[in-house]
Amino acid sequence: MTAYIIRRLIWMVPLLWAVVTITFLLMHAVEGGPFSRERPLPEAALENLNRKYHLDKPVISLDVWDSQYGHYMWDLAHFDLGQSFYVQDREVSTLIKDGFETSLQLGISAFIFAVIFGLALGIISALNHNGPLDYVGVFFSMVGASMPNFILGTFLIVIFAVELGWFDVLGWGGPENWDFWNPLSPDFWKVFVPMNWDFHKVVLPVLALGVLPAAYFARITRASMLEVLSQDYIRTARSKGLSEWAVILRHAVKNAMVPILTVMGPYLAFLVTGSFLVETVFTIPGVGQRFVESVFQRDYGMIMGTTIFYTAFIAFANLGVDLLYAFVDPRIRYS
Repeated sequence: MTAYIIRRLIWMVPLLWAVVTITFLLMHAVEGGPFSRERPLPEAALENLNRKYHLDKPVISLDVWDSQYGHYMWDLAHFDLGQSFYVQDREVSTLIKDGFETSLQLGISAFIFAVIFGLALGIISALNHNGPLDYVGVFFSMVGASMPNFILGTFLIVIFAVELGWFDVLGWGGPENWDFWNPLSPDFWKVFVPMNWDFHKVVLPVLALGVLPAAYFARITRASMLEVLSQDYIRTARSKGLSEWAVILRHAVKNAMVPILTVMGPYLAFLVTGSFLVETVFTIPGVGQRFVESVFQRDYGMIMGTTIFYTAFIAFANLGVDLLYAFVDPRIRYS
């Protein structure tokens, strides 16, 4: 197991290098720059800004270290993501750190909703195969999987915020100053106290982001449960006199979890890192909204830093899922 983990960590290095290189070249291939304006800046000010951010050098050249790419890779090798071009005198790592706490709250909240609702709906559908509840579950799965989150978010805002006035739509209702990076801090535990949450602002973005994965979880859970319930060991367990709840929870659900875990890990990473549109629609100050703003502002530092951070997060999330396989299914071993 240890050797497998080390190999996976080593393979992350060329993965990150490839992502950084491709993103860097594509970003600079677009015409214009971070200081392009309708009213051009004075020539002296533009030269000073380009010199400060190394934009006066070629994007890439034979002398790699005397190019923008070489300077960026040198800083990245020292774990320095550089400064934001738009938010003056702010480090990219600081901006990501501040926004990620909000994005993480949103992503994990949507993931918890998707897991609980999706698994419950999938299990109920499988246990009532071809019955009314099964048809309800299949219908929800089809509708939920077919509707993009920004479209669903718009409908939720119009119906429940504008027309009914039940919820607020601007900002995020999670605890502020949540110190996710320091579990020993008293602020770390704010997220576990319900009184610190404003659910009038939390419910709609969580639903908008969580319905799509909930639909997929329900479909996969239903299919996996139907396959497991037809196995011989399930009939054997029932013939031994075990209660139906024991058969379902101890044998069926546990063995049906392996294919479900296959999609849970990537979806957790997707929900934490893929909330760009939901954060923009609901004006949530997370990393996703800042990334969208940085694209329009051509903030090279923020674009590169966010891409690298999300790539590393997804890579580690996939590694965690692979390790969970061995925990759920003892037959799986890594060497």
